[in-house]
Order: sequence, then structure tokens, then C-alpha cells
Amino acid sequence: MKKIFRIPLCIILFSLAYLTANATDGHELWLRSVKPNPVKIVAASKSNAVAIAVKELEQGWTGQSGATVTLSLVKDAALKGDGFRITQTSIEAKTGQGLLYGAYELLRRQQTGQAVSGVSNPSYNLRILNHWDNLNGSIERGYAGESIFWRKGDSAFTVTDADKQLWQEYARANTSIGINGAVLNNVNASPQMLSTQYLQRVKAIADVLRPYGIKTYLSINFATPIKLGNLPTADPLDKKVIAWWKAKADEIYKLVPDFGGFLVKANSEGQPGPQDYGRTHAQGANMLADILKKHNGIIMWRAFVYNASEKDRAKQAYGEFMPLDGKFSDNVIIQVKNGPIDFQPREPFSPLFGATKKTPLMPELQITQEYLGHSYQLAFLATMWEEFLKSDTWQEGKNSTVARVTDGSVFNQKYTAIAGVANVGLDANWCGHHFAQANWYAFGRQAWNNTMPAADVANEWVKLTFLPSDGETAKGWEDNFLKPVQQMMLDSREAVVNYSMPLGLHHIFSAHEHYGPGPWYAPARVRKDWTPPYYHQAEAGGIGFNRTATGSNAVSQYHEPLASEFASVEKCPEKFLLYFHHLPWDFKLKNGRELWDELCYRYQDGLDEVRNFQKTWDKVAPYVDAQRFTEVQTKLQRQCRDAQFYKDGCLLYFQQFSKRPIPYDIERPVNTLEYYEKTDPLTMQEVVKQ
Repeated sequence: MKKIFRIPLCIILFSLAYLTANATDGHELWLRSVKPNPVKIVAASKSNAVAIAVKELEQGWTGQSGATVTLSLVKDAALKGDGFRITQTSIEAKTGQGLLYGAYELLRRQQTGQAVSGVSNPSYNLRILNHWDNLNGSIERGYAGESIFWRKGDSAFTVTDADKQLWQEYARANTSIGINGAVLNNVNASPQMLSTQYLQRVKAIADVLRPYGIKTYLSINFATPIKLGNLPTADPLDKKVIAWWKAKADEIYKLVPDFGGFLVKANSEGQPGPQDYGRTHAQGANMLADILKKHNGIIMWRAFVYNASEKDRAKQAYGEFMPLDGKFSDNVIIQVKNGPIDFQPREPFSPLFGATKKTPLMPELQITQEYLGHSYQLAFLATMWEEFLKSDTWQEGKNSTVARVTDGSVFNQKYTAIAGVANVGLDANWCGHHFAQANWYAFGRQAWNNTMPAADVANEWVKLTFLPSDGETAKGWEDNFLKPVQQMMLDSREAVVNYSMPLGLHHIFSAHEHYGPGPWYAPARVRKDWTPPYYHQAEAGGIGFNRTATGSNAVSQYHEPLASEFASVEKCPEKFLLYFHHLPWDFKLKNGRELWDELCYRYQDGLDEVRNFQKTWDKVAPYVDAQRFTEVQTKLQRQCRDAQFYKDGCLLYFQQFSKRPIPYDIERPVNTLEYYEKTDPLTMQEVVKQ
């Protein structure tokens, strides 16, 4: 007979209390509550921003107990825009907003153990989140629940106290890392966005964001005068169309006096635009810009354009916008994705950066992980953005980095800006994955300081997000948690590149939500540039996209010496090798391996790295609360499965062309190619063949 062991009720209650106390859903982000020391704040100014700064310092002060901290507005040539100067007991700035940014920086340095002194100026004037939120509450490429701004149904236009609380928390999080603008809706915009009912809700949102110094922007549909105004045309040179936009702008600014402006996706992926009427991008943008100028508004005009007739999608943005350089109004800024294709795990920077000498460009980064595993996979993107911002365009000689040609260091620009496609939703932890919060954080920090190393960003975020408040748990925390977790983050994006598309491969995703591999996807009736074979071009003779002079000649869009470097198979960085070159399977790489073997090893390395992430995370369990530990552990298990799916599916598919064996020390695939081709990697369900 088995003995039944009865656990005393007191032990059960204690255990439940411990687990509850040691659990967090991550909603506080990097702004976790602390037990503050007493502090006296002396502030001459009484603006909303300064009032918030005082409150934040009083509630978050971990410096010397009983200290007096002064907040002062000063005239100082060393301070630019909303920049600030801090010491252990003072903050100086030219603006109240600068004092608020300084308060967050002072508290951040206290909590992370950094020296509290120095001047900090923003790299860009405008640091903007782009929300791809739809008016029905769904989010395009959103992986963290529904929109925090919009919802469908009878309550779509009702503003609740819960809404205002959430928007306030969102505003606080953004301001704490230097973000000062938000585009509230999808670039694939509904004309209804500018209807009176929705604009009333925009006003409600703007009223909550304003005290934190965050301006509100909207994406617009270029055909709105037809859809909403019942006009027969949206021709930007038509007088009635111009009059309609003027009236609409006046309506918006009456509701939101500090409205920032419009973001426009035009003549791209089926969206309407000025080219529908024989007009140029410049004519369309300038019509809107001229209307907003009296309101101090701007137009952010996206350069994400491509059509099926071109032989190389990577060349099209440059081809359309270079002839228009200098033809845009001075309150138009062209928004350009970091790479020529579309937010790939790795691709070279867009050749437009630095090429338009008379037209300012703003980088567009993607915080949401459309192509890097959604909210299922750990991919710290600060390393990608550091690589991108440090890339030298050579457009004005050596050190014409992407950062410097966009932040006003190289070209005289009225506006400097950077955008990030947000990963925020209604999930309790905001981002769907606890480590995805780090990408929101990283965008803000690197937008403020575009030379900030990814390692410093990771170090800050881990400390702010996970550092224990009790001394007992904190013992050994730096060696046993901070260092291994920080390294895991820094290695994560490269791991994703390796197990998904190494050596310059790109856009070989499944047709199902850009998740998982699909190098085989090529239905007869789907346009070629929406299929992976268009990009990898694998065949018996080799693999890769020839963008040299014997191919599409996309290399010619880059400035020398880059054009020659990318065109040379000997000089091209191996991380971009198959992006620029179509090479035989037996091509020898610098390490002596043949191309096929190197691909196999890269895929295996990526999988092994994720397995190491699992081990790292399991090992740090004693230093993290139970809820976040379990939730991250579950995500890493999923990521490991996905990496295996990538490795096996891609190698089996490409092996059909290479006719070469997988090296003996590489793991054998666990399923057949047929299995991978018929399985949706997102749902793991069998797909319907198209």
C-alpha cells in the first residue's frame, strides 16, 4: 500500500505566497518600482514636463538620502535641442522637456551604477514610433495582442479610464528612453482614419501623450479625398483636392494643436498615390507639405516602393527617388528602410543613404520582428542597428556613416529623424516576449544616441529589468545572471541569421506570415518577387543573386569604394556574399570550406547557439522570478524547434541542387523535405497547396 504524504497547509500557503511575490508579468518594463530615498527637488520652471520630472525623481531616487536636486533652465551652447547636462544633484537643459529627459537619465545611471555626470544631446530631432495598428484593433505584423489605441465594436469610440491609464504608461515608457513621437495607425491606412469620429479619439490620445512631450502623427491614405470627401479624383494638383486637404488639416490642428504631421505610403503594394495621376512622389508630398507648413507639420514620405516588372527589387527605391533629389519641400523627409529589400535578418544598407544630397532621409527600423521570429524568438536587434548605423556610405568620403548622413553631421538638414515600427500591443508584457521589450528600449536609446554600442544597451536593459531588489538574491547576480544573459542577447541576432539565411541569403521565408523557411514556395500565379526562388536563385550551378555588372548591377548604386568591394567576390564581406553574387556550390570561402559545406555549418551553428541559449537561461533560474523564467523558457523551446525546422528544411531543399552530402559532423535532418514543404512552420499544421 502506498503511503500518502500530507503537506501542512502552512507550507502550501507559504509556497503560494513566495511564488506570487516572485512573479511579474513584465508590465512595468524597464521602469520597475524602487524603494526611494528621501530627496528634495528644487525646480524654477512649472511646465508639465518639469512636474513629471519632479515626480519621477521623488519616486525613483536611489541616490544619497536627503540630497537636494536642482532643475534649471539654462542658455548653454553645449546643449542642443532637448539635450541636458547632469551631475549627481543637478539637471540643466534649455527646455522643460530636456529636464525630463535628464531626470530619467539621472535615475537610470543611479540604478545601473554608471557615473552621474556629463552632457547628452539627441542624435535626431524626431524619434518616432510607427504603429501599424488598424482601426479594427488588429495590428499588421503585430505579435503582442491587439492595438492599445483602436478597437472594433460598439465601444470603438469610447475613451475609458483604463485607456487613458494605458496610454499614460506607454507615454512614460517612451519618454524614459527619449522617444518623442508616435504614428498611431498603419501605413496601409484606412481613409476612415481622418473621419471626425476617429479624429476625436486621436485628440483623446494626444491629450494623454502631450504632457510627456510626445507628438502625435497619422498615416494617411492618398485617396482619402475620394473615399471620404466624395471627390472624383485625388490628383495632388487638382484645386478641389488641395482645398479638401487644407480643410482637413485645419480640422486636425483645431483638435490637436501640436499635431506632428503625416506619414505616407504611396504607390507601393497597391496603395494609391500621385503616380496614379501621372504625378511624381515630389508633387504628391509637396502638396501635403505646403498645406502643413503653416502648422509647423511635416510629411514623412516612405521610399518603400517596388513593382513586379523590375528585375531586381533591391534597385527600385534608389531608381525612383534619386531623380527627385532637391525637388521636395523643406518640411518633407523621405523615410527609408534600413535595407534595400525589407527588414531582412541581414542585408546591406540602402544605397539611398547619403546619396540624396539635397533631400533629408530618415532611417526606418523595424522593432517588431516580422522577419526575425515574431514574438516567439529571442533576437536582440540593437546589434543589427549598430551594424547599420556604423556602415560607411562613403558618399562624402570616409566616415560618412549612415548615422552621420542622416543626423545632420554631414548634410545641413532642417529636420533629422528616425522611425521604428513598434512591437507594442495589449499583451501584459507589451511586446509578446519579455526580451522583445529590449528592442523597444534599444530603439529609443540608439535613436537618442546613434553611436551607443549594443553591449551598453543590453547591459542597461538587463539591469533595469531584472536586477533583484533584495540583497540576498543579488549576491553573485552580475557574474551569474547579468553577464551570461547579456552575452545571450548580443549573440541572438547572429544566431537567427545563421539558422535562417546565412552568407547573404535573404527573403526565403514561408508564405505564411514570414515565419519559418519557405525556399520552395513559388506558386505559378504569384508574382515572382513575392517568392523565395526570386532571391536565392538556387540551381545546379550554384546559389545567390547576381547583383554585379553581369547581373542586375545593383552594386553600381553604391559609392566607391563600396561598389567595387561588393562587386568583387574576393573582397565582398562574406556576410553579404550571396546577396551580391551567384556562386557555384564548390566556391572556396576564406576559411577553406566549400560554399555548400559552409552553408551546412552555418545552419548547424545557429541551431547549436539556440540550444546554448536554453542552457544559459535554465542556469540563471535562481536569479529571476518564476513567471518570467517559465515564459522565456517556453519561448526558447519553441525557438529551438524553429531553428531545427529552418536548418533541416533549407538544407534538404538546397541539397536537391547541390547534389552534395551534408558533412558527417552535421546533425541529420529529422524529417523529409516533403514534410517541411507541406507543414506551416508557424502553426505546425499541414498547409493547403496553392
